[in-house]
Amino acid sequence: MQANLVLEAAERDELTHFRYCDERLDFTAGYVAETIRDNYPDLDVPYHARWRHFVVDGVDRWAACAAATGDDPLERARIRIDLAVVSVLLDAGAGADWSYHDRDTGATLTRSEGLAVASLNAFLDGLFSSDPSQPQRADGPALEALGQIALADAFQVRDDNQLAGLSGRTGLLNRLGDAVDKHPMYFSRAEPRVGNLADFFLSASRDATLPAATVLTTLLDALGSIWPGRLELAGYNLGDTWRHPAARRDDAASGLVPFHKLSQWLAYSLIEPLEELGLTITGPDDLTGLAEYRNGGLMIDTGLLEPKHDGVLGTRHEPGSETIVEWRALTVALLDRLAAKVREIFGKTAGDMPLAGVLEGGTWDAGRRIARQKRADGGPPLNIVSDGSIF
Repeated sequence: MQANLVLEAAERDELTHFRYCDERLDFTAGYVAETIRDNYPDLDVPYHARWRHFVVDGVDRWAACAAATGDDPLERARIRIDLAVVSVLLDAGAGADWSYHDRDTGATLTRSEGLAVASLNAFLDGLFSSDPSQPQRADGPALEALGQIALADAFQVRDDNQLAGLSGRTGLLNRLGDAVDKHPMYFSRAEPRVGNLADFFLSASRDATLPAATVLTTLLDALGSIWPGRLELAGYNLGDTWRHPAARRDDAASGLVPFHKLSQWLAYSLIEPLEELGLTITGPDDLTGLAEYRNGGLMIDTGLLEPKHDGVLGTRHEPGSETIVEWRALTVALLDRLAAKVREIFGKTAGDMPLAGVLEGGTWDAGRRIARQKRADGGPPLNIVSDGSIF
């Protein structure tokens, strides 16, 4: 794995921006384990998936409307995948200044929960459907035609309530619509719709079994064209892949570090709808941890990663800057080490507590907790420019 090459360079103290402090690994693992015990005392931890963010103040917003999806298991899976894909793609960091007023409870929500509930309400209202008789869907024509003003209205964006990366989010959904129309193998030619991925995964399964790696590679192929054009290899858009000098190897991928944060987050989020459909998803740990600011912030805030110069915390960074790529690569590699330590604390195996459970229980919430302790706004320790398509 390319991220491990960066971590190996850190262990040799060869990196420019971060120092790896191995002596802090036990402390960080203990902090994550404590967070898991607080959140899930029975240690029965679900996957780190978008569905968790629909649960706010003890109310599961998805469960409350799931009954309206009907009795057909396949159509129900299509609807859940429609929702999961658009909601995950809208989940990039909202920024510290945005909030969402929930019409059902009157609560003011921010960050991931606010984005989740806003996207759920927009989905229920038919924003992503071109068929008024079937509002709960996301189809190619509606996504291609979606305008920034309509998305801003759905997310309650105003001059005094700005959402980071709004134009990037709109463009991402527009390109999703284009991909749905252009890839009938995944999305159907007769009725191009995001949720038709359920039909594709059924056909790709063997004896009702589907590897998690197949879910991810399908998403990378089906959605490859939606990401802003950055790096290409053999004419293929690499999406959330960036360069770092420590990731050296003897092939065309030398120097490249793939993260695919939103694609992997989406793959984790599709496991439950596919399991509900009757498929067994194998090898969830073939996916990596998520290189985003909660997991990465945890590494810095617990002292596991130490900035080497003032520019790390004192500069606003572009996603492709060497500092950010280095931080994200170290985050991915260290999540594996943390997961092993956390399982050791609990006496669990990877089968008992897969990486997706450690993330959910877990590193993501531990990163949020310690950020709130260290900074008034609870934001990440680094200042990152968001275009709505990375984190």
